[in-house]
Amino acid sequence: MDFRSQRILTRPRWSKVRALFKSMGYSDTDLSRPLIGIANSWNRLVPGHYNLRRVAEYTAQGIYQAGGTPVEFGVMAACDGVASAHEGGRYILPSRELIAGSIEAMVEAHRLDGVVMLGSCDKIVPGMLMAAARLDVPALLAVGGPAEGGCEFDGRAADTTSIAEGLGMLKAGRIDEDAYNALEDCVMPTCGSCSFLGTANSMCCVAEALGMCLPGTATIPAVHADRLRAAQESGRRIVDLVRRGVGARAIINEKGLENAIRLTAAIGASTNVPLHLAAIGYEAGAPVSLARFDELCRQTPHIAKMNPAAAANVPDFHRAGGVPAVLKEIISLLNGDAFTVSGKTLAENLSGVSDGRREVIRPLADPWSASGGLAVLTGNLAPETAMTKPAAIAPDMHVFEGAARCFDDEEAANQAIFDDAIRPGDVLVIRYEGPKGGPGMREMATAMKLLYGKGLALKTAVVTDGRFSGTNNGCFVGHVSPEAAEGGPIAAVRDGDAIRIDIPGRSLHLAVDEAEMAARLSQWRRPPRRIDRGYLALYSRLASSAAEGAILKTD
Repeated sequence: MDFRSQRILTRPRWSKVRALFKSMGYSDTDLSRPLIGIANSWNRLVPGHYNLRRVAEYTAQGIYQAGGTPVEFGVMAACDGVASAHEGGRYILPSRELIAGSIEAMVEAHRLDGVVMLGSCDKIVPGMLMAAARLDVPALLAVGGPAEGGCEFDGRAADTTSIAEGLGMLKAGRIDEDAYNALEDCVMPTCGSCSFLGTANSMCCVAEALGMCLPGTATIPAVHADRLRAAQESGRRIVDLVRRGVGARAIINEKGLENAIRLTAAIGASTNVPLHLAAIGYEAGAPVSLARFDELCRQTPHIAKMNPAAAANVPDFHRAGGVPAVLKEIISLLNGDAFTVSGKTLAENLSGVSDGRREVIRPLADPWSASGGLAVLTGNLAPETAMTKPAAIAPDMHVFEGAARCFDDEEAANQAIFDDAIRPGDVLVIRYEGPKGGPGMREMATAMKLLYGKGLALKTAVVTDGRFSGTNNGCFVGHVSPEAAEGGPIAAVRDGDAIRIDIPGRSLHLAVDEAEMAARLSQWRRPPRRIDRGYLALYSRLASSAAEGAILKTD
């Protein structure tokens, strides 16, 4: 077979390249086989990636077993949790583009025949899928898996967000300092992506529904032996995909992306998923519009509940049947003929899958709610759309009206919560945190967790052009587009303005008439860029709106 790598490895023209490989110990036998990249985002900064060194070993074993030659290289990865609520958070979403670009560069520069991508966390998984779609070479994702849940806290197994909730409780006098400090040692007892259904685990589940990782593998806990066996099988599968010439776009296409959206709705996944699917679809030449996203969400019942919408965490979900059990329940809504990295169609993968445990995964005929876990809103405050997650919002707050309290960055909002300056009925408007204005579109997770800890989560709302973590509950709307830095209506909101959030009606409305809004916006001036050098300066100039996936657009 005419492998890409052989075009730079044939003698005598390419003996120099062979010599470079041989200097690292590769043999003639190694160089006669397809070269399979292992794009490994292992490091000792990201708990979700801490086990990827072992996962890479087993992936390499599988590649060897199937007749390929593994060639491993490193990929950057940053931790949303470590980077949250400070300046480092500005780099998290923009790092997605660096990840995609770095994999593209390594695969193309070395003419690799295929690539297995190892990642687990929030922007790493979507960045890898963007790279696969852009390259259209045989590609497969092998994830590291979720952490196990921690000690009991507030009626459920703890996780890292319990620390933020506990801080609000400490400030409100609901727990003492000893109880708060003890949380550090017990909320996350193992490595892995955080145990709740945040963006990390959401995107791993989405990747499985998309067909880009092996069936049943997205939610295997990081410390389980099955995780290593799945990695080995992933190594074997990628060699088969290379030999069959199956590029990533045979999987990342309209059918696969629609299946991914359906799964997103069915499990109540993170509000960041549409942002990432739009970016992945762009790279695959299969655009994902938020109008279509919302249409599929409306048509897809919410059948699986886990933290933050319920006490069960992602390892519990795995034990309840995981992604395969959910896909089996909604198979009548899916493109069953969509091809997957298993070498089979989605429907074939689901043959023989058992029903899920009903305390976590409900039947299609008896869902947790009739429409999906995410919703796209529009209105005079969000002409281009905004995102919310009704699956994590109490039903009696699906319609909420209150008075605006405006903050021009995350820090100011968090300080107001600390200072007890927020009252029931307030709608916190946190702006200039979008892709361009942030820059980097930070997550407003800390504000939500502090409100929870202060006992205000069910009495207030947050509206922002920034993002949210998948762990949030309360009442929240993010991704407001156009963002404030682009002169969107959110820039003209003033303290005391009435804001109405209507999730069933898919509306986000500011009670200010058109003439007044026009007058306010005519006086608006774009503020100076917060950062004027380095990568973030470039990102702030080229990033598209959240409605388009916050991708770098040069056209």
